[in-house]
Parts: sequence; structure tokens; C-alpha cells
Amino acid sequence: MTMSNTGGRRRPPTIHDVAREAGVSRGTVSRVLNGGHYVSPSAAEAVNAAIHRTGYVVNRHARSLITGRSDSVGFLLTEPQERFFEDPNFNVLLRGCTQALAAHDIPLLLMIAGTQAERRRIVRYIAAGHVDGVLLVSSHSGDPVAEELRAAGVPLVACGKPIGLGSKTSYVAADDRDGARDMVRHLLSLGRRRVGVVTGPLDTPGGVERLAGYKEVLAEAGIGIDERLIVSGDYSRASGEAGAERLLAGAPDMDAVFVASDLMAQGVLTALHRAGRRVPQDVAVGGFDDSPAAVSTSPGLTTIRQPWDRISSEMVRVLLAQVGGEDPATVILPTELVKRESA
Repeated sequence: MTMSNTGGRRRPPTIHDVAREAGVSRGTVSRVLNGGHYVSPSAAEAVNAAIHRTGYVVNRHARSLITGRSDSVGFLLTEPQERFFEDPNFNVLLRGCTQALAAHDIPLLLMIAGTQAERRRIVRYIAAGHVDGVLLVSSHSGDPVAEELRAAGVPLVACGKPIGLGSKTSYVAADDRDGARDMVRHLLSLGRRRVGVVTGPLDTPGGVERLAGYKEVLAEAGIGIDERLIVSGDYSRASGEAGAERLLAGAPDMDAVFVASDLMAQGVLTALHRAGRRVPQDVAVGGFDDSPAAVSTSPGLTTIRQPWDRISSEMVRVLLAQVGGEDPATVILPTELVKRESA
């Protein structure tokens, strides 16, 4: 690192320093920094070694003026701020996306938009080019964010299949319907026949698909749909507790319950305990996610594992491909039944 003429402080290395150290032109260094196109493997190796030796760090502002890109990605959660701190899935997903982007030296900007005013403000910010693309999480039906960003030409990948946006929006999702089918089949295999369900929000893909899987398996088993055994929640613990109370009031003979998230299942277990119902002896309970909430319950929660690491990495891969000019893509990932003590 070279010395400046102001008080003997060391100035940061420049692209010229890297070029001199590598024995190549400044243009070659620039091409390596912008993807390595039209650069021989030996020259690229020399440049990368020089970057390491000099400690050179890319000036993102200067590069963005040349490329027209911000070299950053937005993680947009369209939920109230308190949900981000309550639901462990959001933190797991954020961490995974951050790590996947770090491999490309791209920072992730967290944005939370729980109100219409916040959504309008953030859409304006994104459409102005402050990020190169958006990882959209928890988009409800009727939420205009995805459509507005797509209309503005912003590369976008949703977590879960967006409702009502057709095939032009990229998304990565676990197979919600198949996971629900696996759980309900497991509950029936235990000899349970009065299986209730606490759904997720029915304006979200997970809510719709997991309820559909529940109904399909009951139909396969020749068990009629009893609307008293179906209640909806919003993925919060409080809604799971309230849902279990409604199920017990409407169908006191319920002997199992499929809960569409582990966090809601925590609330269900609380309500069952308060009502004097033993788990799993009186009521078997199955959740969905295999989040940290599943292993903090008593008894341990039988659940459906979503492959969060793969979901995160695939969302990043698909988004960066779009930023690079590729067409939208869809990725559906398998789930896994995880058996513990609750069922």
C-alpha cells in the first residue's frame, strides 16, 4: 500500500496499483472486475493474486457510474416489522440470502414494508435504481408491489409462488402441497380420523397450497371435509392459539391437527395444554417449516422441513441470472417429513 502526502497516512490501493502489480493493463484489471470476459485465465489469475496482495477493494460507486448497476440487492419483506422479529423463518431466509450473495461480493439491503405508505415509498426507491434486483418475501394476493416492480423492469424473485401474477414472475418455493399431503398421511397412519387444520393466510401461496394438500389426502382416505375442522391463521403464534381454541369448541372430538407453520403450532400446543388435552395421546400435532420453533416446543414438534438453505441459494442464483439478462425461472424444491414426539 502506498503513502499519501497528507500526514503520512496510507492511501488505499487503486486499480493502477493492481495493474502494475499484476503486470497487465488497467483495462485488463477492469475486465476482470466486471466478470472476466475476454481475459485469458493466466491474466485473470495474475490480477486476482495482485488484488489479494495489494488489498484492493472495488470502489462500488465508481463502478456503478460505468456499469449502470448498484451492485446491491434488496430483500423486501411485505409484512409488519414485528413479524420479522417474531417469525424465525424470515431470519433464516435473510441469513441464507446474505451468505449466498457474499460469495459474489454483493451486499444485501433489508427493506420492510408493512403498510401501503411504506410499500409506495420503497417501490419508488427500488425503481430509481438503488438496487439491481429484489428478493421478495411474503407477498399477499392483492399486494401491488410485485406487479409494480415488474412493470418498472426490476429483476424480481419471490419466495413462494405469487398469487395472480401468471408465469412472468420468477419464484422459488418448497412444494407446499406435497409437504401438507405427507403430514396428513402421517397423521392418518397413526389411526387418527378427526384431523383439524390451522391454515396459513389464504391470500398467500403457502396458505392455499397447504390447505389443498390437507383436503386431497382426506379425500383419498374417503374422509369427508368437515368445515368445523378448518380454521385460518396468519402464521403467528397467537393465531395458532386462537385457532386451536376454535377447533376445540367446534369439534371437541378432534384427535389430530395439522398446523401450517411451526410458530402457529406453538400456540396450538399452548391451547391444547390449557384445555387438558395430552399431546400426542389425545391430540397429535404436526407443523410445517422445521424452524427453530419446532425444537423449542414440549413435546418436540413433528413437522415438514423446508430446505431453507437451498431456497436462499436458488433465489439468489435465479435473481443474479435475471440481472445478467436471462428470462424468469421457477424452482420447486422437495420437502421432508421430520418425526418427533408430537405425532
